[in-house]
Amino acid sequence: MKYLAAYLLLVQGGNASPSTSDISTLLETVGVEAEESRISNLLAELEGKDINTLISEGNGKLASVPTGGAAVSSGSASSGAAATEEAAEEEVEEAKEESDDDMGFGLFD
Repeated sequence: MKYLAAYLLLVQGGNASPSTSDISTLLETVGVEAEESRISNLLAELEGKDINTLISEGNGKLASVPTGGAAVSSGSASSGAAATEEAAEEEVEEAKEESDDDMGFGLFD
């Protein structure tokens, strides 16, 4: 993934056809050790292909991937339940305080 990211950064920066040395130089500037064989494999896979076309095809494929929206809704349900529990606990505490007042005597009576 880091090799593809470096490739895309170089293309975005104006280098229409990054070489192995371009990618490895970019990766070394951020402290990543580059493997020449993996970069060569990436360049072989991308050879003769338009990167914009590949990105648009990839976006089409990602559109069918579930994004985990159900987990978000269950999280909000949990926070809603937590808020309800807190409100119930406050009511119980208030009821206890009121029952202490109704004992019929005070400390200083």
